[in-house]
Amino acid sequence: MDNLSGQIEISFADPDPIRPCAPGDFKAIYEIINDAAKAYRGIIPKDRWKEPHMPREELKGEIEAGVAFWGYQEKNELLGVMGLQPVHDVTLIRHSYVRTACRNQGIGGRLLSFLKAKTDRPLLVGTWAAAAWAIRFYETYGFRQVSPKEKNRLLGRYWFIPNRQVETSVVLADPKWFKVFARGEREFNLGEKD
Repeated sequence: MDNLSGQIEISFADPDPIRPCAPGDFKAIYEIINDAAKAYRGIIPKDRWKEPHMPREELKGEIEAGVAFWGYQEKNELLGVMGLQPVHDVTLIRHSYVRTACRNQGIGGRLLSFLKAKTDRPLLVGTWAAAAWAIRFYETYGFRQVSPKEKNRLLGRYWFIPNRQVETSVVLADPKWFKVFARGEREFNLGEKD
């Protein structure tokens, strides 16, 4: 694989500020995640907070598990990152972070809109239940929270997280996911087997 998104690398000269992240971006991804995650300190349960919020080995494991990071850059500097991870019959939005100094400038929204167009699968995103700003962000882009019972089922099927994190999280789904489930389908049929 030539880069962390499994896509053809895009030149830094490309005028589009969104690009797949490459192996050389690992340090910047790590820094962005841990800088931006400081917003959770004092918000999420104390037993879930650690510093750094995502150690290097954990980030490496996420990439090895299939999280493909995309970045938003200006002047050759990554300002925000967001990952996509196909799992079974859905795609997960993973690790959405924007540098603290660059928040509220539309970077997260541009990344999310761009990545939504990258998959035909239903999209799911998990976040902390206490992170009201994160929930509002996803709701602005058409995501809605699933029921607590469905959240528990989805977190068990698509994520590998501790029970305590399941208890303190929510799952939001895009309209496509709700449409599939409204028809009574329990799986999004891609013609693939688990």
